[in-house]
Amino acid sequence: MENITIGGRLEAKNLTKTYHLDSGDREVLRGLNLTLEPDTLTALMGPTGCGKSVLINLLAGYEPLTNGEICLDGQPIHGPDKDRLVVFQETALFPWLTTYENVAYGPKIRGELKGADLTNSVMELLRHVGLDSFRDKYPAQLSGGMQRRAELARAMINQPKVTLLDEPFRGLDAMTRDLMRDHYLTLFEKRRGTHLFVTAEIDEGLLLADQLVIVTNRPARVKKILPVNLPRPRSEEIRSTPEYLTLKAEALELSHEEAMKSFKAGSLSSADFVGAYAALN
Repeated sequence: MENITIGGRLEAKNLTKTYHLDSGDREVLRGLNLTLEPDTLTALMGPTGCGKSVLINLLAGYEPLTNGEICLDGQPIHGPDKDRLVVFQETALFPWLTTYENVAYGPKIRGELKGADLTNSVMELLRHVGLDSFRDKYPAQLSGGMQRRAELARAMINQPKVTLLDEPFRGLDAMTRDLMRDHYLTLFEKRRGTHLFVTAEIDEGLLLADQLVIVTNRPARVKKILPVNLPRPRSEEIRSTPEYLTLKAEALELSHEEAMKSFKAGSLSSADFVGAYAALN
């Protein structure tokens, strides 16, 4: 597979999002600014309930802004488009389609690929995620990890300028999560594009990203952006290097501060706080 440069520059400028509820207004984002450079991978972290999924929906164009602007390659976005694609926490595979048919669905329905070109593109991606021998299986016949791999392949074949991943490996066991991370990194390094990856785990963010963005408690804004200047490809051994440990210590301190604020404000339950603190460590 050739290296392909397809990423766009995504800019979120002074984003504010307020929901008008019967119980009163709820401001989720306030003056959030974030730039995703072309062909980079950004990991996003913040307290549970701070608005990370809301940000993903806004960047995808699924929800209107209360204030601010989102631009892709300098042009304001207005609603969803194929240049921005979301990989959600839960699988969104079509249960009536096989693995092959799910991955082929986007370019086939748009008429962008057909015949041998479509087959070759789909099978190449399935090989990269270890699912080529499962091409004729339906989602119900695949494990959770396999379904997530099929989701990644289905996203990548569409070659979006921006891929938004909302904790796509959440709920997987540790071994499957490590395997998914390896498959995902392989696809990213081959296909590139601009990626925003929401995660609750510092180690995952540092192993994946070119930059780690820490957002505050609700209403969310960017607290700090940490450049992750670690060489690629990254293996588990990098976690013992001084550079990695220094980055992790700073990220842990920043994340812990915001988790404590969220807990004291009552937006984070005791159970969620314990779970979040365990993930950070």
